Amino acid sequence: MMSCKCAITKEFQLITHFRRLSSVIPIGLIAAMLPLAGQAQNSWTDSMSIKGDVRLQYESIDEEGIVGRDRGRFRARLGLTADVNENFKAVIQLATGGDNPTSTNQSFDGGFSRKDIGLDLAYLDWTPNDRTHVYGGKMKNPLHRPGSHALIWDSDLNPEGVAIQYQAGGFFGTAGLLFVEERSTADDSLLLALQGGFEFDLVRGVEVTAGVGYFSYTDTIGNAPFHDGNARGNSVDLNGDLILEYKELELFIDLSANLGAMPVKVFVDFVQNSDANDEDSGLAFGAAIGKADEPGTWQASWAYQDIEADAVIGAFTDSDFGGGGTDSEGHVLKGKYALSDNWALGATYYMNEADAFTGIEHDYKRFQLDLEFKF
Repeated sequence: MMSCKCAITKEFQLITHFRRLSSVIPIGLIAAMLPLAGQAQNSWTDSMSIKGDVRLQYESIDEEGIVGRDRGRFRARLGLTADVNENFKAVIQLATGGDNPTSTNQSFDGGFSRKDIGLDLAYLDWTPNDRTHVYGGKMKNPLHRPGSHALIWDSDLNPEGVAIQYQAGGFFGTAGLLFVEERSTADDSLLLALQGGFEFDLVRGVEVTAGVGYFSYTDTIGNAPFHDGNARGNSVDLNGDLILEYKELELFIDLSANLGAMPVKVFVDFVQNSDANDEDSGLAFGAAIGKADEPGTWQASWAYQDIEADAVIGAFTDSDFGGGGTDSEGHVLKGKYALSDNWALGATYYMNEADAFTGIEHDYKRFQLDLEFKF
C-alpha cells in the first residue's frame, strides 16, 4: 500500500510541475518575441508616412443672366506614401469630389447624405538614379505649371499612365504616355506629353525657369468630349462630338527673386493648338508676393488669362475660371494668411468674361473664402 501511495504522490507532483512549466513557457516565449515584434513594427512604420488636409469653403457665384448662387463646400484628402525599397515608393491617396478629374470639392447638400470618396492617387515612383524619376499609375501631374497657374492643367488634375522625369544641372525634362479614354467601339484617346526647359540665374538673386511643352491627343474627332461629354468651350458638331484634334504647343517662363525678405514671382504662359484655324491660343501672366508658410506670414497674387475656345482641352483646364473650361478671359486675385501652424485663411476672386466665341458673352464673378487645415 505504501509503495502505491508513493507512486500516486510522485505522479501528482509530476503533473503539477508540468502544468507550471506549461504556464511559464508561453509567457517566456512572448517575452522573448516582444523585442522582435517591436523591431518589425518599427521597420513597418518607418517605411510609411501619412499626410492629409481638410478645407472648408464658402463660395459665391454671380453670373450675368443667371440667379446668383451661394454654397458651402469642403475638401478632404488623405494620402499614404510607402518606401518599398531604396528605389521604389508607392503612393495612394483618397479624396472627396467623386469622379470629377478637376475638382475635389464636395458641396454641403443632399440632406446630410454621405459624401463620395474616390481614389485620387495610386502610383509607383521609381528612382533609378539621383536625376531620374519614373512614374506609373494615377500620378501627381509631372508637368511644370508656370506660376502654379491653370492655363492648361487644373491644379487637381492627376493624369494616368506612365511618365519619366529627368533633371541634370539646369536642364529638366518630362515625357509621358497618358491614357485619357478607353473605348470598346472606337480607338482609344492617348496623350503624348513632352516638356523641357532650363533653370538658371539671370542675374544675382533672380532665378529663371524657361521651357517649352508639346501635348498631342489622339482620336478626338468624332468622339464625345472627355470625362462627361461636356465640351466646356471646345468646338463640337450637332451630335456634341469634338470636331478638332488638339496638338498644343506651350512656351513659358518663370522669374523668382526677393524684394527685401519677401519672395516675388512673375510668370508668362502661352499655348497654341496647331490643329485649330482660329480660337486656337491661350495666354496667362501674373505675379505673386510673399509665402504663407509660418504663423503670421502672408501671400498674394494676381493673374490675367485669355483662353480661346479650342486652345486646349476644356475638360482639363481651370474648373473655376469663367465657370470652367475655355472661351473666357479676365483676372484672378488670390490671398492667403497663415493663422497658425498648418492652418491658413485664404480667398480667391475671379472677374471674368465667358462664352464670347459662342456669341453669348457675359460677366462671370466667383468668390471663394477658405479655411485650410493640414496634417
